[in-house]
Amino acid sequence: MREIVLDTETTGFDPEKGDRIVEIGAVELLNHMPTGNTYHQYINPERGMPDDAFGVHGIGPDLLDSPRPPKDGEVTLKDKPVFKAVGQSFWDFIGQDSKLVIHNASFDMKFLNAEMRWMGLPLIPMERSFDTLAMARKKFPGSPATLDALCRRFGIDNSNRTLHGALLDSEILAEVYLELLGGRQPDFGLAETYRGDRGGSGAEEWRPRPRPNPLPSRISDQEAAAHSAFIDKLGDDALWKKLGS
Repeated sequence: MREIVLDTETTGFDPEKGDRIVEIGAVELLNHMPTGNTYHQYINPERGMPDDAFGVHGIGPDLLDSPRPPKDGEVTLKDKPVFKAVGQSFWDFIGQDSKLVIHNASFDMKFLNAEMRWMGLPLIPMERSFDTLAMARKKFPGSPATLDALCRRFGIDNSNRTLHGALLDSEILAEVYLELLGGRQPDFGLAETYRGDRGGSGAEEWRPRPRPNPLPSRISDQEAAAHSAFIDKLGDDALWKKLGS
């Protein structure tokens, strides 16, 4: 099962009012395990960057109403590609049927589909998305469900998250998502491991093998003597005697 955990940064809240995507980050999972395969792209929105949005992600100081040089850690956008130059590569990365894991999915899907529509690419069906925000609210009703709050709940290190960043947020969200499912390996990864190693069709084909070096006994001499005395009291029909014969 292939899943894509993704996040976007934008110039605002509504693509129909001129707001655009300025960053996309995505992380690939196979059977709930990160593969190390990622997608990351900064995008020139071909418009200014509102102060409120800049305060959230620190992207695009060169596109503010009063342009200035970037400070350390800030990202300029005037030299980055526009979405139509990278939209196909993003579409190729997410594929046609992988589930998209997104925190507040309706927001990101709204922007992604607006960009897809403007460049003539197929829209992404909303049913492909899985909203971790809705999942967290259902699992922990009444508790904060922001990404930072969920990191605190699950003990996930987000100390590098001083500003929002699409790839970092995707990597953090992948960890949060797996914890929301019940742990980093909800099915322990056994079925796919055995299937891949043995070419079979499922975990039921696995058979235990003897250890190459048996573990030493942890029963003391005193315990062994007490057990033997107990068996002797049971007579010749004792199950332990039959199994031992």
